[in-house]
Amino acid sequence: MNVVFMGTPDFAVPSLEKIAEVHNVLAVFTQPDKPVGRKMVITPPDVKVCAERLSIPVYQPERLSKGDSYSIIKEMNPDVIVVVAYGQILPENILNIPKYGCINVHGSLLPKYRGAAPIQWAVLNGDKVTGVTTMYMEKGLDTGDILLKEEYEIGINETAGQVFDNLAKIGGELILKTLKMAEEGTLNPEKQDDRLSSYAKMLDKSLCLIDFTKSNAEVHNLVRGLSPWPVASTVYNGKTLKIFETRLSDKSGKAGEIISTNPLTVACGSGAVVINTLQLQGKKKMDSKAFLQGHKLEIGTIVGE
Repeated sequence: MNVVFMGTPDFAVPSLEKIAEVHNVLAVFTQPDKPVGRKMVITPPDVKVCAERLSIPVYQPERLSKGDSYSIIKEMNPDVIVVVAYGQILPENILNIPKYGCINVHGSLLPKYRGAAPIQWAVLNGDKVTGVTTMYMEKGLDTGDILLKEEYEIGINETAGQVFDNLAKIGGELILKTLKMAEEGTLNPEKQDDRLSSYAKMLDKSLCLIDFTKSNAEVHNLVRGLSPWPVASTVYNGKTLKIFETRLSDKSGKAGEIISTNPLTVACGSGAVVINTLQLQGKKKMDSKAFLQGHKLEIGTIVGE
């Protein structure tokens, strides 16, 4: 197949790599380079880096709906357009170009978790199972006909970042299978049941503050779901304390109270969480044992105040 690939972050890279092993990737469309980090260093998207390594031409339009993107893709005449976390809505005239349609790889079991952050919300909500869906694209947001699905069991301590990496690999295998079946004419598209749909809104820092009056499961899921970004946090000695990894504990105490320093354990509304990895404002990220060597925490101290 002749393929045009559209994607931006690292989640899309395994799909591009797998497709390039089997099919002819005519071009990659990705978002423009953007400033990253405190020093605002102009940085290319992960998909661009991958495409250049594979010697695939790269296009980075600000908007597909403007400029000459349509005419460029029309002239290429791809058999299929594959879209993985591209970050733009495809105009209808582009959707209509390829004979096998436009196929999207989405990090949830649709129709659950349509939208920008499906993997993170599955973890935030404490789901035990998520997965990857391939689907035909249409004008709506993740509303197209479902092609294939593969489930994935979320480990009780897995962070969103870890689930993200695992689903990216599954997506690479699933899109290859989908393209093979498209060529063979053996796909059986299934309409989504909109009554079962839910929306996974984009994450922002308003979600980060930990409320230790909630159950330990809720606190643990918040930490997992916001790791590695934007990271759950509390306050210690007037400074922001980011928490990247926790474990559940059945110990108890006053919500927000440090009830053990070996290991570092904070009580919740019910149960407690053991803090494994953290970062105090202005300091480096470290494990709790290293943190305790430089900060004397007393049992009975309340964090978050």
